[in-house]
Amino acid sequence: MLNTMGERQKQLLKLLRGTKSGLSVDELSKGLEITRNAVRQHLASLEAAGLVTTGPTRPSGGGRPQQLYVLTELGSESFPRQYSWLAQLVVASVQREEGAANMGKRLNEIGAGVAQQLRSQYPNLSTHEEKVEKLAEVMDQLGYNAKDITLPGGEPIIEADNCVFHRMAVKDTEICHLDRGLMETFTDSKIEQEECMARGGNVCRFRFLPKGE
Repeated sequence: MLNTMGERQKQLLKLLRGTKSGLSVDELSKGLEITRNAVRQHLASLEAAGLVTTGPTRPSGGGRPQQLYVLTELGSESFPRQYSWLAQLVVASVQREEGAANMGKRLNEIGAGVAQQLRSQYPNLSTHEEKVEKLAEVMDQLGYNAKDITLPGGEPIIEADNCVFHRMAVKDTEICHLDRGLMETFTDSKIEQEECMARGGNVCRFRFLPKGE
């Protein structure tokens, strides 16, 4: 669906995707660097397509409350998730072969196997930071809309706001073991997940601790 939209409308949807509580016309105008009237025109078009809707209002310091706009479920699902369909087949196969009790462990192993194949394409990665940075690039290419962030103390994290397994994870977070196996093996890290979209978070946020810490 995104392929049929103009670039500004794509950018607008991405801004809304990154802020679950919604954004006002003023905030969208600032983020897109276009006029408020242009934002309203894009919002009207996206609302008509069922991708955006009005959300709550927010106090504006004594003036009129600001109307916020949010993505609809259709809007959220319009972003590409390039291998969620394959994951559904994998999960169904694992459930048949391993049973529900062992599914998390088996999915972690599958993710680790994928990571080993991916890492073989980047033999020159040496530092912990390089591995996390490259993983963010790989995840972004897979459709996660991922980015790496370095905290003030130098610790790297990855944030992703387009989980390719979102629909599945909402029903059963066991699928997240596949991601964990991928990330842990690719970066040689211990993963701590600080926020999860399937549990109501705005993003999926992961800390990467070198093994042994």
